[in-house]
Amino acid sequence: MKQEHYVRPSGLPPVNGYSHAVAHQGRSILVSGQVPLDADGNLVGAGDPERQVAQVFTNLATALAAAGAGMHDVVKLTVYLTDRADLAAFRRVRDRHIDLARPPASTLVLVHGLIDSEFRVEIDALAVR
Repeated sequence: MKQEHYVRPSGLPPVNGYSHAVAHQGRSILVSGQVPLDADGNLVGAGDPERQVAQVFTNLATALAAAGAGMHDVVKLTVYLTDRADLAAFRRVRDRHIDLARPPASTLVLVHGLIDSEFRVEIDALAVR
């Protein structure tokens, strides 16, 4: 597997925990949007964005492991937040799970709602192994 991270190419604005571009070779693993449910389908962290984001990253890691990969293999994250105020909590948790020297490319979208009104976050991923 080969990854090349272009965190801040000349002429692009500063970043906060992501790369503007990532080039890769290898087997692609696409992880569906993960939500803050535990293995039994119970909501984790009702009203607590940091706990919800932590559960989502736990779920991402579990899905990646099933495919023989880990968070270090992630080249792209797409993040959906229902409240802009949760951005700091998202970044704190994300930064514990990614390599800050080689962060994945990312898209973050503020959405009106997710499939369950108690979900504050959903994240999908593209990994390469």
